[in-house]
Order: sequence, then structure tokens, then C-alpha cells
Amino acid sequence: MSIPIISATQMREWEAATWATGQTEAEVIRRAGKRLARRARKLTRAGDTILFLIGKGHNGDDARAAAKQLEGRRAEVLEMYLPDTDLLPLEAALKEQPALIVDGLFGLGLNRQLSEAWQKIIATVNASRIPVLAVDLPSGLNAETGDNYGAAINATVTLTIGAPKTGLLAPAAWPFVSRLEVAEDVGLVPCPFAAEVNWTQPEDFKDFPPARAEAGHKGDYGHAVVIAGSFGFHGAAVLATRGAQRAQPGLTTVFTQEPVFAPVAAQLQSAMAGVWRPELTLPEKTSALLIGPGLAAPEVFLAMKEFTRRLWRVAAYPLVVDASALDQLAAAPYQKDFVRVLTPHPGEAARLLKTTIAQVQADRVAALREISRKNGDCWVVLKGHQTLVGRSTGKIFVNGSGNPHLAQGGSGDLLSGFITGLLAQPGLAADVENTLRYAVWQHGAAADKLTLTRANWTVEDLAAEIGNAR
Repeated sequence: MSIPIISATQMREWEAATWATGQTEAEVIRRAGKRLARRARKLTRAGDTILFLIGKGHNGDDARAAAKQLEGRRAEVLEMYLPDTDLLPLEAALKEQPALIVDGLFGLGLNRQLSEAWQKIIATVNASRIPVLAVDLPSGLNAETGDNYGAAINATVTLTIGAPKTGLLAPAAWPFVSRLEVAEDVGLVPCPFAAEVNWTQPEDFKDFPPARAEAGHKGDYGHAVVIAGSFGFHGAAVLATRGAQRAQPGLTTVFTQEPVFAPVAAQLQSAMAGVWRPELTLPEKTSALLIGPGLAAPEVFLAMKEFTRRLWRVAAYPLVVDASALDQLAAAPYQKDFVRVLTPHPGEAARLLKTTIAQVQADRVAALREISRKNGDCWVVLKGHQTLVGRSTGKIFVNGSGNPHLAQGGSGDLLSGFITGLLAQPGLAADVENTLRYAVWQHGAAADKLTLTRANWTVEDLAAEIGNAR
């Protein structure tokens, strides 16, 4: 199940409810330490030295427990309680070039500006440029707001305990938190809180999508149609179509502009291809449609405008609108049982809301809500760091998979195609929320998998990998 994003106060109440059942702090610390040790091993190699920075609080206890459960690595533990004298031992330890630092200096209890000595210690850790695994939150961060108390550790991975805290998702915290992961099963009772915003876990898709019937045939899995590509932007049509194919609908067809038909069709094999014209009649059994990737040539924009708006109003099948086509909508009404999905990145979201990218990023949840409200309560996939999925009301889901290497042209085209290929399948179109969440998670998980094995992968590599994460 997804995990509610909670406040620091709620985290303390959750812990108190756990202790009331007879569960001990020592056992939860042991389990948290085990999860930390497992993550530290994945970030290092056999025989590496890992430096554990131990503070006075429970984060320090978790880090100490991890050091005791570390296998195949050398643990160096540095207790840091006196910042005025702890700098020299830290500098000596850093000169040995440990492969990883585990940050257990401060936790949720920090509520005051850090002294100059502590700020210098944190600056020294950051200046070492050694990868850091932060326990629960990077030391120095305010777990409620995402601001810092004068300085904060620049983590490589933050393994938060139980559930994400609100401040870890604030844009101000992103440079310090970096990759956020959740150690959920550490012996706490089930989380007693519900939340508007929730964190997606890989385990949410253990049995999703459901297995296909042995006797199924291509007619059972729908027909995904992609309208994409124009002169100078033909690659977007190819990538969106490949994304749709990777979702494995029964059939996939792309319609593109006549000047780029040849290069688009030449790069596809099992997908059908045709030329888009204003009078185009879509295939009779179209079961999901994507409009937008690569439709950026000026002469195409006006020709597509009425076509897009008409389908937005009347198409009974799922309609996914991306890229240039986002600017062609006019918030036209549609039947409430129709599935409509917008997939803007922050720049496109800013145009839809007639605001700035900075304002969108400052409150991404509010931006998603407003885009959905303005467009008939449609589904919105607000792309970017920690992509959001949701509507004007109901739960919003935050995705934690993916990495900065997704910041390549064509990445979004691939995702919108993958979403369309999934929604083309009747069984998945009946569960839009989980289908969108799954698509976004797969997109990021494929990037994570590629990054583990190579440093310079391309979106074409991502197109070959998407859908394979488990």
C-alpha cells in the first residue's frame, strides 16, 4: 500500500502508539539498523569502509545499530557529541576516504539554529564529496518545512523511517534529501494516519498489472493510437509509439505529419503508421489515444487545435494530452465517465496556469489540483522530481523512482506513450489511478536500473527497458 506523508508530530504519535502495544524502542532501532545496513551495502562494495557519524538522538541509535549489523564491509564509528572538539577526528576519518558516510547526527528533535561549530562539521562532510546515506532525514533539516537550521548534510540517499515527513518533499529540501526512500517495515504498528498526499512504494505493484489469460488474443488488449510528430520533431512520434508498444496493447498505430511520415514509419516495425489530416477518421476500435508529442511545428499547431478540442469533448475512450497539445485545450466539458489525462512538465504546467515555473514548483500539489479543476477534474501527471499523480480532489501520489538522468529530450514522450498503451487495455483503463501510478513508477524504475549499469544511457535505451522493473 502507498504510505501517507506525515508531520513530525504525527511520527512521534505513531511511535507512542507503538510503544503502547508493548513493542520496544530497542527492537525498532534494531530493525531500522538492519534496513540501513542493507541499503549501505547496496551503495558500496565488499571490503569498503563505511563511516558512521553518531549523534545523541535516535538517528544516532539507528546508525549505531546499522554498524553492528554490517556484513562484508568495515564499519568505522565516530561518536560526535562535542562539536568544538569533534572536527579533528572527523577530518582524520575523511582523509581515509571511506566509500560511504552514514549520517546519524541529528533527527526530528532538532529545533534550533545550529552552532557555528556544528555548521563547520556539516560543511566539512559536504566538502568531502563522499556519498552520504542519511538516517531518516539529512542532519540540519527541519522535518516540517524543509528549511534548514543554518546548514544541512547533502545526502545522496535519504532513508526515512516509517513514512516520509512533509518537509522532505519541500523544494527547499530537495538538494539535501536527493533520493528519498522509505524503510517502512521496522516494527511500528500500522500507520494510524491518513493523508491527502501519499508516497508510492514499489510493493504497491506486486500483483499489478494482473496476469493475462492464457487464451487471450490481441483483440482483448485494445488499440493504442498515437498522434505525434512534425517536421524537426519526428523522434517524439517514434518514442511515444515505442512507449505505447512496451505497454503491450493488442495493436498500436501512429499518425504523423506527411513531411515526417517516412522517417517515423521506417523506425517502427509492428506498429502501424499513417498520415494525419484534419479529416482523419481514427480506427474504429481505438481504445486509447495520445495527442501531442512533437506537434511543435507552427503550421501544425493551428490545424490540430480544433481536432484536439473536439476529441476532448466527445471521445469515449481514454485521451492522453501531452506536450504541444496541452496548449490547445480550452477546458471544454466532457462526460464525467470519460478518462482524460494531462501530462505536463513544470514549464507546461506554468503555461496552463498562466503563472511561473517557480510558483508551480513552490506548491506542486496545489498546481496539480488547479490544472485538474480547470480541465473538468481530469487526471494529471505532473512530471519532474517526485512526479505527482492525482486529480482536483482525492488522494495525490508522489513517485520516488527515477533519477536526474531522466532529464533528456524524449523522456516525457516515452512516458505518455507508455501511459496510453496501458490505458488502451480495458482491464487497466478500469483502474486509472493505479495504472497511472504504475506507469510513472515503471518509467523511473527503468531509469534507475539503467543507471546502475551504465553512466551514459539514452532515451532509446529507456524505451527498451521500460516495463521490465519488478
